[in-house]
Amino acid sequence: MFHVTERLLLRPSWPEDADALFGGIADECVVRNLARAPWPYLPKHACEFVGRDQDPRLPNFLMTLPGDDGSRIIGSISLGETDTGVELGYWIARPFWGKGFATEAGKGLIEVARLLGHRSLEAGHFLDNPASGRVLRKLGFQPTGKVAKRHSCGRGEAVDCALYRLDLDENAAMTPQLAA
Repeated sequence: MFHVTERLLLRPSWPEDADALFGGIADECVVRNLARAPWPYLPKHACEFVGRDQDPRLPNFLMTLPGDDGSRIIGSISLGETDTGVELGYWIARPFWGKGFATEAGKGLIEVARLLGHRSLEAGHFLDNPASGRVLRKLGFQPTGKVAKRHSCGRGEAVDCALYRLDLDENAAMTPQLAA
């Protein structure tokens, strides 16, 4: 599955993406804000990531810039299954922080989630990463008021995570703002 936003091509990963993926995510400042990525992030982790089977109802997109040859990966955004629902997660390579790409990709993934029939999404951010909270609020996610411990493989410990929810039926007509 592919999805095009104003500035991004959201596309699946392929085995030949491993080197470019490694180049974008192998940064401790990126990995420390993720739950599942280990630190240090090694080339073998990128190979495992691009080799994973994809569930068509839970897409995992690489973010690339149209017009680029598609080999420069600026981040990733995905839907994943949790014990309580479907979660939106993402990361952006550090050179692309603060440019609105996370919000833009999130808007695109929310459109895909609606098309796939998902009725709600969950998300969260570690408390020491308030920028992700701002992105989630721009996308229409509402804080649940709950903070839960969530294991961060990159940090090797449980970290306080603020939890959010987005009702896709209720917000179907809502268009998130694409602010930087």
